[in-house]
Amino acid sequence: MKLAIVGAGWAGMAAAVEAAGAGWDVTLFEATRTLGGRARALPAQRPDGVALTLDNGQHILIGAYAETLALMQRVGVSPSEALLCLPLALPYPDGTGLQTPRWATRWPAPLDAVAAIATARGWRWADRWALVRASLAWQRAGFSCAPHLTVDRLCAGLPQRVMDELIEPLCVSALNLPAAQASAQVFLCVMRDALFGAGYGGWAASSLLLPRTDLSALLPNAAAQWLRTHHNASTRLRLGARVLGLRPQAGGWQLQGSGWTERFDRVVWATAASPAAQAMRQAAHGTPTETSVLDEALNSWANTAEALNFTAITTVYAWAPGVRLSSPMLALRATPNAHAAPAQFVFDRGQLNPQDASAQGVLAFVISASEGERDELQARVLQQAAQQLGLHQLQALQTVVDKRATFACTPGLQRPSQAIAPGLWAAGDYVDGPYPATLEGAVRSGLAAARALETPPSSQR
Repeated sequence: MKLAIVGAGWAGMAAAVEAAGAGWDVTLFEATRTLGGRARALPAQRPDGVALTLDNGQHILIGAYAETLALMQRVGVSPSEALLCLPLALPYPDGTGLQTPRWATRWPAPLDAVAAIATARGWRWADRWALVRASLAWQRAGFSCAPHLTVDRLCAGLPQRVMDELIEPLCVSALNLPAAQASAQVFLCVMRDALFGAGYGGWAASSLLLPRTDLSALLPNAAAQWLRTHHNASTRLRLGARVLGLRPQAGGWQLQGSGWTERFDRVVWATAASPAAQAMRQAAHGTPTETSVLDEALNSWANTAEALNFTAITTVYAWAPGVRLSSPMLALRATPNAHAAPAQFVFDRGQLNPQDASAQGVLAFVISASEGERDELQARVLQQAAQQLGLHQLQALQTVVDKRATFACTPGLQRPSQAIAPGLWAAGDYVDGPYPATLEGAVRSGLAAARALETPPSSQR
């Protein structure tokens, strides 16, 4: 049975590993020459001429991302070596903020999170107990709420300090939307897994896992090497091969590219939402009139995917000789004028990878739900670094703006289903599921699509 996977991002690579392991004959198509999609390595150069590797966006994982961590382990990447594990903490440069005490780092969930809340520096006891009460109330409700609720309405009774220093940063980093716009139900799913779930490999679910290597090496490249090593005879990875057409053919699907056509029994479409919708729309237009049910299914799926709105993430990389933060990751304070301090977090890539001389002095500033032009955002971040970190000598290395980084995870959002049509599935962090647009969401969708392949096509209608 021949399977085509279109798109070699994290969802596509997850689907390829799972399907190849289940015995499918897999052909993986990727339009670019680089694996990883929106989470991949990016070559760069410091102002002093030293070459280095950045990423097309700074990412963070948590201990609850069991599917992603298990997949890394499966393809030969040791999570304990590739990721720096930090206990739940959102420290600010002045030392205040939420931090799990060292003596509580091995406590089971949710006691580790309770300890972090109880010892949060700069918080009043009223702040701490209000958050504990709210968390327990969410647990009693099964981490479920009315679908129309926003995060700020869910948390309406919490003190302002808790909102400013915990809820808002968590919401904007996980859902890439401010609390006033983000879905409370999806936020609760993240809180459930992070604070009350089981971690992977002995890690606490709430642990913050920061990549020590570039994102391509973290999973996509390792997955490709695993496929070559273990399933070379039944797997083909075609880089620089853009799929230009999709149409049903003899109980399967025909893919068309520049100068080639090939029939497959099953297809997993693992591109971003917009090109996926376009492909389905074109396939529907090319469907013969006698298969109008299929035409309707393709158009319906495309309609749902096209209705998604997207939000941007900007990562500003900056460098200065000898720069080192007090922690590998720091939260940055918002100001009354949000445009004056746009970044919510800063990462010290030199501390993340101390063996890499080129990474020393390199900082990554992350602006979730970013608005504005690249040069303007970069200038504001450098000014923010001077004001909040006392770093006046930083030089910009590279600023990456991903205008369609994540779908807007708003209340009551209808997301496209995994099953598109008989023998055709979608994979990506935007398909229907409990998680927002995260690496774990992408991996889960890819694995789920591959595991659905044995389902008879008639049941996918």
